[in-house]
Amino acid sequence: MDKTVVTHPQLLSWLRESILDPHVATFLAYLRDRRYARQTQHSYICAMAHFARWLSLEKTRLPHLNEQVVRRFLSVHLSHCSCPYPVLRTKHEIHAALRHLLAMLRASGVIPRRQNSDPISLELARFDSYMFDVRGLAISTRHQRVLIVRKFLLAQRQGKHFALGRISVNGVRTFVLSGYGKHSAGTIGVVGGALRCYLRFRAMEGDSIEHLREAVPSAAHWRLAGVPEVLSDQEVHALLNSFRKLEHSPKRAYAMVRCLTDLGLRASEVAQLRLDDIDWKKGTIRLPMGKLRRGNVLPLPEKVGQAIVDYLRTERPRTTNRAVFVRHVAPYDVPIGPGVVRRAVREAYQRCGSAHSRVHILRHSMASMLLRQGAPLKEIADLLRHRSLDTSMIYTKVDLRRLEAVALPWPGRQL
Repeated sequence: MDKTVVTHPQLLSWLRESILDPHVATFLAYLRDRRYARQTQHSYICAMAHFARWLSLEKTRLPHLNEQVVRRFLSVHLSHCSCPYPVLRTKHEIHAALRHLLAMLRASGVIPRRQNSDPISLELARFDSYMFDVRGLAISTRHQRVLIVRKFLLAQRQGKHFALGRISVNGVRTFVLSGYGKHSAGTIGVVGGALRCYLRFRAMEGDSIEHLREAVPSAAHWRLAGVPEVLSDQEVHALLNSFRKLEHSPKRAYAMVRCLTDLGLRASEVAQLRLDDIDWKKGTIRLPMGKLRRGNVLPLPEKVGQAIVDYLRTERPRTTNRAVFVRHVAPYDVPIGPGVVRRAVREAYQRCGSAHSRVHILRHSMASMLLRQGAPLKEIADLLRHRSLDTSMIYTKVDLRRLEAVALPWPGRQL
């Protein structure tokens, strides 16, 4: 082991006398390959040493290491820890270190790979396969529905097992109306949609569930009845200018938000952009398959291209990742998720003193701006990749200039 990372003899002794001793050097190499800072390497090895000492006292065998053992260490031992100095006791830091340790040990074949053997996990794995293979749903939709159905099944089970035949009509209605955000028609619609999808899966498996499907309540919803939230041109300008005040990764955040405001992309589409998707000579950008399960090629606006180039040349860290927008903290070669894009937008709203929080408002704002500038509705629908032109019709509700031209005078108004 590199003694320049951990120099205290007590920690070295704990590691040498433990079942983890042969794997310390591999763990250090794992952290260095992902370019963790030297201080982080030190903290994670200290956490490993603390865990190693506890494993020795518990006489735990290496093949038995798993998340359950880690949880017992964190919840039982750490709360009453009396290990001598210089033991590390920071729970979130130890948890992060041990999560990486288990991943390294599994990748090396030292401990068995994680198995989802409980009935609910196996059921959800089959449900997820159904949503992908039969329904062709996007990963974000599948993930959301798996989480909802997991909570539903956990609420219905008795002991460690659940049986679909024991689920009652009242149980379904109670879960949808009370278990999740009551008073929100949108949330009821999402939860109800997830349960209907699961029940369709069970029907395909041969279960008789028609009475349960009919019991799933539906929230009142009139298509295109609402008015989309949009930002004014001045608010969009202020939002984009707010990135000058950002201390960390301002060019990445600015370029990502430019993709939202100028191209109308979704947060997931921004996170999935790859270097190979941009054709600099033709001035186009190819989007990954989205909701409609097909890719799209869009013109690359000049300001978006300039923002991406500025980020690539001056701020993007060295990485083997082919994503356009990458992590700026270790592990560097792991792609960012949509949450990074959403957080950049939320923080920009806060810097502007805005009460908004939703990323989708920027997509609405772009469509509204194009409509005010006279762009045909068909072109806006194509740019937003709407399946139906009717979906884009909602933006006519915020085109006040054109609405004023056709509005009738209010009865009794003095002309």
